[in-house]
Amino acid sequence: MVGMSEADLVERLAAGDKAAMRAIFNAHHLRVFRFVVRLIGREDIAEDVVTEVFLDLWRQAGQFEQRSSLSTWLLAIARNKAYSALRRRREEQLDEGVAEAIPDHDDTPDVHAQKINKAAILRRCLDTLSPEHRAVMDLVYYQEEPIEAVSRILGIPENTVKTRMFHARKRLSELCQAAGLDRGWP
Repeated sequence: MVGMSEADLVERLAAGDKAAMRAIFNAHHLRVFRFVVRLIGREDIAEDVVTEVFLDLWRQAGQFEQRSSLSTWLLAIARNKAYSALRRRREEQLDEGVAEAIPDHDDTPDVHAQKINKAAILRRCLDTLSPEHRAVMDLVYYQEEPIEAVSRILGIPENTVKTRMFHARKRLSELCQAAGLDRGWP
């Protein structure tokens, strides 16, 4: 499948070509997984979401209209599936066994070590941002998507993406300063 365009791969996938599916999966699964983990914060749930994304791709490949890149389409599907998973998770009630299994990180030596590590502090600050701001920051800075693609993935106007980036950076700067990072970025 080397040398085939994404459009050709999707066309072959729509015809039921398993090799095309493998090629697309191998090219995009890690990126989709990382995006979902950043939105959800749990790798086990992210794995399930990624599986659902590629199952949807398998089922709906014929509906791909090539108005955007395949990765943009996959990330948009992943975003919707991730938010659905978050809603389902909120609706589930915690039983006492699960509640007891949630670790208390406040007084552990690991937490103290993480506070010293700038990357860990930055990650915590990013996790504090609203889901909308986190998604924009992830797509722009970690996924390196252009504003236009972020707009399509999130289903919002480009100016809204820019506004969210501005407010997210401002809030992140405040959080990092409050956490003791004087320069903000590691």
